[in-house]
Amino acid sequence: MSKKHQTPLLDELKKGAFPSFVTEIEKAAVHSDMSADLLGQVELSYREKVTHWKHGGIVGVRGYGGGVIGRYSDIPDKFPSVAHFHTVRINSPSGFYYKADSLKEICDLWDKYGSGLTNVHGSTGDLVMLGCRTEVLEPFFAEITSRGWDLGGSGSAMRTPSCCLGQSRCEWANIDTMGITNDITQHYQDEMHRPAFPYKFKFKAAGCPVDCIASIARADMSIIGTWKGDIQINQAEVKNYAAKMDIQKEVIDMCPTECMAWDGKELKINNEECNRCMHCIARLTKALRPGKEKGATLLLGSKAPIVTGALMSWVIVPFIKMEPPYEEFYELIDKIWEWWDENGKNRERIGELIERTGFPRFLKEVGLTPSAAMVKVPRRDPFFFWSEEDVQK
Repeated sequence: MSKKHQTPLLDELKKGAFPSFVTEIEKAAVHSDMSADLLGQVELSYREKVTHWKHGGIVGVRGYGGGVIGRYSDIPDKFPSVAHFHTVRINSPSGFYYKADSLKEICDLWDKYGSGLTNVHGSTGDLVMLGCRTEVLEPFFAEITSRGWDLGGSGSAMRTPSCCLGQSRCEWANIDTMGITNDITQHYQDEMHRPAFPYKFKFKAAGCPVDCIASIARADMSIIGTWKGDIQINQAEVKNYAAKMDIQKEVIDMCPTECMAWDGKELKINNEECNRCMHCIARLTKALRPGKEKGATLLLGSKAPIVTGALMSWVIVPFIKMEPPYEEFYELIDKIWEWWDENGKNRERIGELIERTGFPRFLKEVGLTPSAAMVKVPRRDPFFFWSEEDVQK
């Protein structure tokens, strides 16, 4: 290690039962002055209880408006190696599948141009490269793109789409999440690389309602695989489970719509009342399977509590086939973005705009037909207001 800072407060973080980010930065600091100075600056922030990072302003690569998050130290004289500490987002492959030599390639490049620190993966879904100077951004970008990589999204743009591994490994997947995510990435290149929205917009695709990618809480547009028709039941396998577990307690009583019954011999499901939450299928894996007609439910509006409070996404399309070339899906997205662009305030997510203007107005202006599946919360008042065109003359 060429530099060594005393870090007694950070050292405390290495004493817990779980791996520490401090330990990992120290490993990088053996070869990187940037990582060594990072430890020193973070230690000072802990001691003074104030951050020493200042806003990065506008920094990026030629032709792209996003993909690089600028960051500078406000005490560069004390820690010169982190005077610049920009983050570069790399567009991750669908399902987060990498070959070992591809990961080695990207790590070797970051050792060459940056701090050697990475985040696989950030909550954005990107492969995050932490810490580099302004003057290396263009050469790093030129080298990674020459090898088939690309930058991800940042700023008021479409962010890098992400998904669960879908049909590549999961028998519950009702849609090709990886194919959908790749198609969205290719279709909306301008929207991802050149920020032009009121604020960020995220797509996340889950193969089934178990939602391993947590799209319902983290995506402006959640694409969740579902089905039409009856859940497929293997009664012989149900009996096998009954010999090992209390089906009544662990499955029937846990059904949110109370659409299931078990008499000790046969499992029955009132599929008209089923909301396809997947709890029963997840508990009785060999006995139950989704229905045969596959598709997706589209939900809109979730976000973390940045400008206003956190939101969970809610249904806007109960069922869509989601098959190539996805024309119906893209037509809807373009209408949603146009409405958001015309009505959204600066740094207002699409979910916040709908909360502010009302869900009925959103449905009307993007051309969606109201459905009972869209109801997010019960009505709070007894009044219903009719628009003029709703009244038959």
